[in-house]
Amino acid sequence: DDDDDIPQLSSHTLAALQEFYLEQQEREGMKTSQGFNQYSIGSIEEDWQLSQFWYSNETASCLANEAVVAAGKGGRIACVSAPSVYQKLKEQDGKDFSVCILEYDRRFSVYGEEFVFYDYNHPLNLPENLLPHSFDIVIADPPYLSEECLQKTAKTIKYLTKGKILLCTGAIMEEQAAKHLGVKICKFIPKHSRNLANEFRCYVNYASGLD
Repeated sequence: DDDDDIPQLSSHTLAALQEFYLEQQEREGMKTSQGFNQYSIGSIEEDWQLSQFWYSNETASCLANEAVVAAGKGGRIACVSAPSVYQKLKEQDGKDFSVCILEYDRRFSVYGEEFVFYDYNHPLNLPENLLPHSFDIVIADPPYLSEECLQKTAKTIKYLTKGKILLCTGAIMEEQAAKHLGVKICKFIPKHSRNLANEFRCYVNYASGLD
């Protein structure tokens, strides 16, 4: 039989592939449907090669609300490698705060002037309009669970913030987070839209609503 030479996918691989295509179709359908929100989580898909894992809607909303309260009326919020929080903040259109997104992935440049290209390997290579200590709170999610990545991102955070820091990273980074940013772990447990192998936590250096 000539079919014997044709490689066959395992049932597990085939099911995973079908699930992927189904999700892709659903996303495309959502994008073309009326009322599509360019700021909704998932409007820009995760790129695992860039270590991107979006928060669940509930977690992104919780962190966005925390940032708004911490920033105060008319406050400025910087989202460093935390695009899903930025998207949730933008869904609160009309609220009295301003926000920008510092991100390596240039797909987020669709958000216009609020997008700032950011490479943690060059932590202080920032545009002139991002003045030192000009943000009421900085929320950051370093892309990699390494001390080098955290240490470099910390330089950016400390340059931007007036004082308040909300850091999201792995539980295994607790000691390094305290060392480089003086932040303490919160009771709040953040969740992602896809389950991660590493336990994830939030850290702050101020009295927050996450405890």
